[in-house]
Order: sequence, then structure tokens, then C-alpha cells
Amino acid sequence: MEVDPPSIGGSEPSAAPSPIPKRPHEDGAPDHGTASKRPKPADTAPEESGKGIHVEGAGEGEAKGHGEIVEAAGEKGKGDKRGDMQKKQRGKKGKEKEYVRSRRRGTRPEGQEAPLPENGEPKAPRLPKRPCALLIGFCGDGYNGMQIQPDPKLRTIEGVLFDALIKVGAVSQDNSDNPTKVKLGRAARTDAGVHAAGNVVSMKLITTIPGVPDLVGRINEELPPEIRLWSILRVQNSFNARTTCDSRKYTYFFPSYLMIPPKPDSGLHNSLREQGAETQGHPFWEAGKSNETSAEDLRRKRAYRITPEQLVALREAAKKFEGSHNFHNFTVGRDFRDRSCQRFLKSIEILDPAVYGDTEWIAVLLHGQSFMLHQIRKMISALVLSCRTGTPPHLIEEMYGPRQVFIPKMPALGLLLEYPIFESYSKRVGGVNQKLQPSDPDYRPTIDFEVHRAQLDEFKEHHIYSKMRSIEDQFGIFDGWIRSIDAYAGNDLGYLNPKGVIPTTAVIKRGEFRANPFREKKRFDATSFPAGAGAENPASIEAEESSEEEEETQLPLGKEELADMEG
Repeated sequence: MEVDPPSIGGSEPSAAPSPIPKRPHEDGAPDHGTASKRPKPADTAPEESGKGIHVEGAGEGEAKGHGEIVEAAGEKGKGDKRGDMQKKQRGKKGKEKEYVRSRRRGTRPEGQEAPLPENGEPKAPRLPKRPCALLIGFCGDGYNGMQIQPDPKLRTIEGVLFDALIKVGAVSQDNSDNPTKVKLGRAARTDAGVHAAGNVVSMKLITTIPGVPDLVGRINEELPPEIRLWSILRVQNSFNARTTCDSRKYTYFFPSYLMIPPKPDSGLHNSLREQGAETQGHPFWEAGKSNETSAEDLRRKRAYRITPEQLVALREAAKKFEGSHNFHNFTVGRDFRDRSCQRFLKSIEILDPAVYGDTEWIAVLLHGQSFMLHQIRKMISALVLSCRTGTPPHLIEEMYGPRQVFIPKMPALGLLLEYPIFESYSKRVGGVNQKLQPSDPDYRPTIDFEVHRAQLDEFKEHHIYSKMRSIEDQFGIFDGWIRSIDAYAGNDLGYLNPKGVIPTTAVIKRGEFRANPFREKKRFDATSFPAGAGAENPASIEAEESSEEEEETQLPLGKEELADMEG
């Protein structure tokens, strides 16, 4: 899906100001409590040039390393001696007490050597980290989503990327055990199997590595071909991939045969007829045989082409999503009163259909500020189901109201994150950059995926579109989904009717029993499938439809967990 977490960080409060000043590279205000006792530190050495390394914005002046600053805490005159850690102090009763000056945690007494690690080898020299934005793309097939997980057995996009960064030295061994040490974050969190032509990961990265002239190329050597790093950009210290992101662009693909009306005498067909819908025969169903198998049925569906009237109906209904609305019915775990359900969709566009192989595909482009868990899959589902059943488009406006209804999710296979957009950030750094040169250490490049347009298009065609179409051709995922919809004969989809209103029988109330609730199959959340379960195998289809099902209800999720699943 379409989701992203806040970065985790923080500092422990101290009981008293530390006598050791912050390193020159650390942000923060000076400690006024001890400033008068500290000599003015000498100017730090200029930062090392990033020339030759594919890290944009790392110009001349980047720091070579972090120098030590010796502090003369408690110094009252030029004649005072330094280096004596023990002092004399009189207590209340006049007795002299010895005390040891406190050291900053992690420092060693003067003269003490650093301990060797367990393997006996000396630690590598510490290299400076810089706040960076990593522009990446990936095919989510076979991965458990974007976000790194505590369980090392779960293969995620971030987990594979993080391991590659450790191998090339962009993340030190000291920070390799916990991604939060480098403030790892992402602009959009995607569900298992969901693809992204572009996404942004923010973190502190070692950008100058001895012996690595091309950092982007070196990292790509360690990554599998389905994960690509497009570029590494230096960013401002306050940059956070999720909170700095202004909006996201997604595309959803589905075969046009989903627009064929429900099969005669199916559960949904009978429900429409009971509600007064005109259910005259459709040419597609009239041309079929009475004893037609599911495989033969699917072969005819792939030859179906959407009519101009249906395309107009889709585009008219899609406009109902644009603007600011309460999308509480288009996600899970939230209700009408939750203010976070108010989302703004900038635009939605339905492209002209295109034929690949035997199947005609329709692409829906969505541009919104942010999307909740499953929001896009439920939006496209409501759009397709209302149009194929002749339900008026104002049904979508009804779904913004306080009544809760169930909307099935479209298959995850068709969802693609195009890329996140950082318009405000780019304008801000663009204004600063007007007075700077790219070689200046304060220069920060804008974040623009269109710079990599040729690479994005090639990657999408070879690693995303081709796999998506191949899986549909082999397994008939969308056909299985629409047949599960047509087979349902309960009340949960009662809002699909010729009036476009939500009947009382379709309203879901928490804690109340519902007879024959719609149950979604886990199969449609997957994007990879075992061999031998193809659409041409009727036995595998029947076995799948009779397998364990997943009800739409989920365990309650907290606000932080739900926010962590946004994209």
C-alpha cells in the first residue's frame, strides 16, 4: 500500500550541562551555563570535497573528519594547570573531598587506549555522516513491503538497501545494528508486493568513502536488479522524507474486462434485480456457452474492449474523488469522527486504454497529498463496481458521509507508486541556491524524479509492467477478484443500486452481528504466486475459492500504527 512512518529519534535529558562542548558538526545552541569558562574553539578544518562521487550537493568544503576540542573547564586564569582530573572541594563541615570530573558518555580517560573489538581487529576510522535523500525505485514482487522490519526473516526493500549500504561502507559498523541511529525514514510506505518507480529514503550517510569514486554505482552493484538507486542528494539538516513530502503520485492498472456487468443469475446480479435495476442481457454473456468453463470464460474476457460510453462513465465518476473529502470508508480502522480521514486529492486522470498481448488495460493516475492504508485500492474498487453496475456516480459522495460501509479492495497487483513530490522543499533550497555555486558546501539540490525519466520508464517496463501483465496472464488475478464480487449475495454491497443511495441494510455498525458478511481473500493482496496455480488450471481456481478466507475486519490499530501505514 501506500504508506510511511515518522522518523524516530530523541535525546536523553541530562542533570547538568556537560563540561565537554558539542562537536563542531553537531547542531544545537551553545551551553550558556559554561560558555564563559570555555576558550573560543579554533576554526574547524574545511570539509572534504565530494568531487568524483555521485552525491549531488556535496561540494567543496565537506568535512574530512571530526577534530577533538580540548576544554579547559573551570579555568580561571592563564596560570591554571590543565589535565588534572581530580580536584579538592570543601564540604559543609569543612572536610576536603575528592571528586572526579564527569566525562561525556562514551569518552575515555586521557591515555587510555581504545579496546579492541571481539574479533581482535582495530575499528575502522570514523567517517563523517551527512543528511541525504536516496532516490530509489523497486519492484515489490517477493518483498514484505517497503519498511524495514525487526524480524530479519522478513525481506523488505529497506532491509536489502540497508545491507547494501553497510557493505559499501556508507553506513558504519557501529550503526549497522539499528537503522534509527542514522535516522532512516521514507516518503511513502508501500505494502507487500507494491511497486515504486520512485521513492525517497532519508538518512545520515557516509558519502566520502576511501576507494569508492562512484558511490551510487557501487551501491547498485550490491543491490538486486529489481531495486535501483537513482541518485543520492545532500539535504538540509531538518529534512525528513515523510513530513517534508508535499504529495505523492500513484498509478493503478486494471484490465478493461472488469467493466463487463455481473454474470446473469450470480449473487450480485440477483441483488441488483431485487433493487429495481434493469438487468437486460449483455452481448458478452449472450455470446457465451451455457457449459463454458472458467478458463474459456477468461479467454473471451481478455478479448473484451471497453466501450466509449463506459469510459466516459468512469471519467465522470472519478471526478467525484477530487478535492478534500472524508475518506473514512476508503481505509480500515478509522471512523467518520477521525480528523485524519480528511484527505485532499489534487487530481485523478483515466488514460485511454492500451492493449498488451490479448488484454486491454486501463491506467488511473492519482495525485494526492497523502493516502491512507488501502485507500487507493478501495477508491478504484468503488469506481469500477459503481460503473459496471450502472450505479449513479453520486454514490461516491454518499460514502463521504457518517455511515460506514464495506468497500472491497482491488488486487494489490495493479498498484504502482510513481514518485513522491517535494515542491515546497525544492522551492526553499532553490531560493538559497541562487546565491551559491554547486561546489559550495551549503548548496542543496532540488528533489526531482523527472531528471531520471528515461531510467524510470525503462525500469517500469522491464521490472514492473512486464511482470504485472505476466502474472495476470498466468494466474488471472483480476478475473478471480471480479468473480468473487459477483458471487456475493449478501447486503454489504447493497449500495450498488440504480438510485445511488446507501440502504440501511448495507450500513455497518460496530459490535452488531451481520449475516453473511463479505469476506476478502488473501490471494488478492499478493503479487507473487506458486507455480501450478495458473488461471488455465480450473482445479487450482476452485481450490483457491474454497480455501480459507479473510474477513475485512482487522484488529484495532492505534493512531501511530495507522500513521505508520500511510503513503
